[in-house]
Amino acid sequence: MKAQYRVNEQIHVREVRVVSDSGAEVMPTRKALDLARQQGQDLVEISPNAQPPVCRIIDYSKFLYQQKKRQKEMRQKQVKVETKEIRFGPQTDEHDYQFKLKHAQEFLEDGNKVRAYVFFHGRSILFKDQGEVLLLRFANDLEEYGKVEQMPKLEGKKMFIYLAPKKSGTIKQSQQKRDRLAAEAAAKAQAEAQKEQDAKNNGLFANAKNGADALKKLSSGSEEK
Repeated sequence: MKAQYRVNEQIHVREVRVVSDSGAEVMPTRKALDLARQQGQDLVEISPNAQPPVCRIIDYSKFLYQQKKRQKEMRQKQVKVETKEIRFGPQTDEHDYQFKLKHAQEFLEDGNKVRAYVFFHGRSILFKDQGEVLLLRFANDLEEYGKVEQMPKLEGKKMFIYLAPKKSGTIKQSQQKRDRLAAEAAAKAQAEAQKEQDAKNNGLFANAKNGADALKKLSSGSEEK
């Protein structure tokens, strides 16, 4: 990373644009170097192709640390897209179909691609039309979550279809999840409030009853005397 930036005496142009939090100023490179020395920092060239080159007065070690940290954060944010496989038989029953459909939906929601295929055993290749219909139904049932990248295609004993995640579908699901969580939180808060109110009412009732009993007892005592 050090080789990516020129610093201090490595900057040989006549003038530079020095940027800071307060703005930017074009000045002779020598003056910029003097300012950096006065502040006990470095003159770092951050945009060499600009006219004039853009520099910043900053501690060079701190600058490199910030750049490495930023690159690490960007790598962490990058989503690794995987291709998940779903396998069918040419005569898959409805229960198995729905089970695999749910898994494919989850794969697409997570941002992964899906490669679904029908495997034809022996003479079951005679049912290739049935396999194609199955894959087309599969793609249609997932159209809210994924888009078809490749239509059903027979390769040897397997017929493949490729689906890629649809961002709008993922966003929609995320919104639905947020709405559901918000509704659950509201219901929970309402239940807690009702519970607290019930406890309060029960306390008032108990106090009132105890007060009434005490008054009755006091009244009885007075009559005996």
